[in-house]
Amino acid sequence: MTADASNEHQRRKDDHIALAGQQQLAPVARNDFDEVEFVHHALDGIDESRVRLGVRLGDVAWPMPLYINGMTGGSDAATRINRELAITARETGLPMACGSMSITLRHPETADGFRVLRDENPDGFIMANLGAGRSGDDARKVVELIGANALQLHLNAAQETVMPEGERAFSGWARSVEQIVAAAGVPVIVKEVGFGLSRRTLLRLSELGVRIADVSGSGGTDFVSIENSRRRFGDYAFLAGYGQSALACLLDAPRGGPELLASGGVRSPLDVVKALALGARAAGVAGVFLKPATEGGAEALVPLVQRWLTQLRQLHALLGAAEPSELRHTDLLLRGRVKEFCELRGIDPSGFSHRRDEAPLPTAPQPQASEPTSGGPNER
Repeated sequence: MTADASNEHQRRKDDHIALAGQQQLAPVARNDFDEVEFVHHALDGIDESRVRLGVRLGDVAWPMPLYINGMTGGSDAATRINRELAITARETGLPMACGSMSITLRHPETADGFRVLRDENPDGFIMANLGAGRSGDDARKVVELIGANALQLHLNAAQETVMPEGERAFSGWARSVEQIVAAAGVPVIVKEVGFGLSRRTLLRLSELGVRIADVSGSGGTDFVSIENSRRRFGDYAFLAGYGQSALACLLDAPRGGPELLASGGVRSPLDVVKALALGARAAGVAGVFLKPATEGGAEALVPLVQRWLTQLRQLHALLGAAEPSELRHTDLLLRGRVKEFCELRGIDPSGFSHRRDEAPLPTAPQPQASEPTSGGPNER
C-alpha cells in the first residue's frame, strides 16, 4: 500500500469523527426509546443498596450493563480519542470496543492508534472490531494486536452501499461470519452499525455459530447520512433513517437466538433500562460519549459515566429490580411507531403492560431477630 492510500484511509476516519460529531450537535431528536414507557407502581421500589448491576454474557461477566461502543481508530485524531476512552474505561470499569481495525491490516503503521487501548487499560475488557468479509486469520490478527477479550464483527451493508469507496460484494458475508466465529479464539459479538438486526438475521446468525449479537439499531449515529455527506452529489439522502431501531429489534428477536446487546440511539440511563427491560443484557453508547471525549477528554467523560452508573442503580431501585435481568418483569407501554412495528410483525404489544402480574410482589428486608421491631422496649 502507498503512503497516499494510507493517508486517504486516515482522512476517511477523520471525516467519520467530524460528521458524527456534527450529528451530536443537532437538537436531541425523538427516537423509538421515547415510544416506550414504564408503568409506575409506587410501592414496588426497593432499597438502592440491594441493587447489583453485574451481568453475564455467555461465559463473560461484566460489572455493569453498559459499555462504550466502537467509534474510531487509525488516525492521529482517532488515537487521541481512543486514549481518552480507554482511560475512562479503566477508571470506571466499563467494557469498551474500538472502531474498525481493518485499516491496520492494510496499513500496519496505524496499529498504535488501537494499541493505545490496551496500553491505557491493561486489565479492562476490550473488544476488537472487524467488518464482515474478512478471514479467520484477519480476525486473529486484530484480536492479538490489542490482546482483545472479544471481537465485534460488524455488518454494515447499508453503510457500504452509500460509502463512495464502499465494497458491495455481500454474498460471502455469511461464510465469513462462520469462519471468523470458528477462528477468532475469543467470543465474537456480531453487530450492526445502526440499521438493526432482524429476527431472520438473528436466526441465521445463530445457525452460523454466533452466540452474542448487538442489534445496533437506527435512531443514533446515522452512517448513511455520514457517507452521503462524503459523496459528490449527496444523492443518497433518501436512505437517511433507514433500518429498524434497537427496541424494534429486541421486540422482534426470536427465542433461542443469540444473547442480545443493544445500541443505537441510547441517550440516557433511562434508555439503557428500557433496553434491558426488553431483553438486552447490556446497552452500548457511542455518540453521546464522543463529544465529551473529544472536547474534555477523560476528565470530562469519567464523571459523566459515573453519574450514569449512579442513575442506573437508582432507576433499578425505583423499578423494583435488584439486578438488570429483573427489569424483564416490569410493565411497559408500547406506543406509536413501536406499537405499529409490533402489530405489523405479529407481536402483541398489550402483553408487555401486564408482565408484573406474573412476578412476585417485592418483599421488604426482614429485621434481624436480635433487633427491636418497634420504637422501644416500653412501647405497647
